[in-house]
Amino acid sequence: MTPDLAEHETAIVNEIERFADNVLRPQAAAIDEEARFAIAHLQALGDMGIMGMNLPEAYGGVELSGPALYRAVELIAGACGSTASMLTAHFLATDSLLIGGDEALCERFLPAAADGRALGAFALTEPEAGSNPADMRSFAAPEEGGYRLKGSKCFISNAGAADFIVVYAKTDKAAGARGVSAFVIEPKQMEGIEIGPHEKTMGLRGGHVFSLTFDCHVPAENRIGAEGTGFRTAMKVLDNGRIEVAAQATGIAAAALNDAIAYAKERKVGGHPIADFQGLQWMLADMATDLAAARALGHQAAAKRGGRDRYSTESAFAKLYASEAAWRIADKALQIHGGYGYTRDMPLERYLRDLRIFRIYEGSSEIQRTIIARGLLA
Repeated sequence: MTPDLAEHETAIVNEIERFADNVLRPQAAAIDEEARFAIAHLQALGDMGIMGMNLPEAYGGVELSGPALYRAVELIAGACGSTASMLTAHFLATDSLLIGGDEALCERFLPAAADGRALGAFALTEPEAGSNPADMRSFAAPEEGGYRLKGSKCFISNAGAADFIVVYAKTDKAAGARGVSAFVIEPKQMEGIEIGPHEKTMGLRGGHVFSLTFDCHVPAENRIGAEGTGFRTAMKVLDNGRIEVAAQATGIAAAALNDAIAYAKERKVGGHPIADFQGLQWMLADMATDLAAARALGHQAAAKRGGRDRYSTESAFAKLYASEAAWRIADKALQIHGGYGYTRDMPLERYLRDLRIFRIYEGSSEIQRTIIARGLLA
């Protein structure tokens, strides 16, 4: 079930659904098999305005509402998880600018990001600072005209092809989270930025992630917001990102459920479709209930997106439940397919591999439980 959308949003979502079905889905297996970077779809996504769905019209974006954006991401992920991963990583970068940056910085980077001319990346995670970004070691020291940025990041989606990367680093080592600031670096133009080969991941094999190291000069005008505001910006960005992870999870889960239903109607045992068997019907009922609950939490969080009030708890609810429910749904879908589901000729094993990371990145399930508990106990 999708919340009511404005008429123009419905038209956009319908166009995205056609694109997902006709372009993304037929290529998804090959992208996974060949570990082909999903930026192959970048220009088409840009031409359709999809790269700027989260941005206001003033910066060339489509400015979809939270619920419409949720549905769009869900459709893309259901067709190709790797493409959705590349897209939403780009959103993390542009949201960082939109939330924390001044007008001049937004005007420099966002119009090109909105139409696909520039790809963004979001660099927060470090080898020894994952679930607790306040432990980061990357540091930006003042120097003439800006900062000397030194450090390293890991598991950074899109970094190998990014035109701009939002990097979070300490400007005050003694201040903990309050000492974190945000900067935009341009790896294709700045010296001192090294990006490693993409990691060989279990799933989302076309949504490439990279390590990067840097010892580079960053102009003062590339700082996002005031010094010390970076951590607050990152947490607001992740509130949005976790809703998008939930949308990706429910999109893949919906694809798995639809495949299971179709197979159950076709597959016969003893002359009867296996859909006639009560045990299997109950499996499908549980899958559909899990999906409906995950979507409800996702829609609840998405409806708050862009509002004045924080929605950290709602986004944590959505990501936690959707990422874990989607795994259950895809696992049952594979079980319904039996031995055929275990082969790589069917997409079930890809769904499971793609879904596994959702319980880890942008805040693990354990971190989501911590966020929820803190809200309860505040």
